[in-house]
Parts: sequence; C-alpha cells; structure tokens
Amino acid sequence: MNDDSLERAGDIKGELLHIWGRQDPHIPVDGRNLIKARLEEVGAVYTWHEFNAAHAFMRDEGPRYDPALARLCWDLVLELFHRRLAG
Repeated sequence: MNDDSLERAGDIKGELLHIWGRQDPHIPVDGRNLIKARLEEVGAVYTWHEFNAAHAFMRDEGPRYDPALARLCWDLVLELFHRRLAG
C-alpha cells in the first residue's frame, strides 16, 4: 500500500482521538512514537491514549475484549463527538 498517511498528516483539519493497546503487536511502540512525532511536527490537534490492552480490546467479542476499558474509551469518543459536533 502506498497511502502516504504520515506524509499527508499536515492535511488533517479535524481533531484526532488516538486509542492504543500497548500490547497490540500490529502497532509496536516504535510505530506509535513515529505517528505521534509526525502529529507533533505538523501541529495536529489530537489526544493520545495508551492502555495496557491487546489488539481489538474494544471489540465486544473474543478473549481480548475488556469491557471496562472499552466503556472508558467509548466515553472518550462520545465526549469528542459532543464537544466537536454539537450544534
């Protein structure tokens, strides 16, 4: 894939919410640090949350699901929506 997401980070106009599981093997700490550094470089507006959780910990099926963390994260999502999208 050649989507150049990091290169295009400066084009982002909206506020970002990042939610990460620290034990997610798909995005290791070096990858997260690279993304965060690029967001800082371009002056993106974002919040960043890392939890001691596995990949897909918010998906309400399977052994990785963590209902308490999922609820906390959904509250973060809803807060962002209410703050940024409320009329």
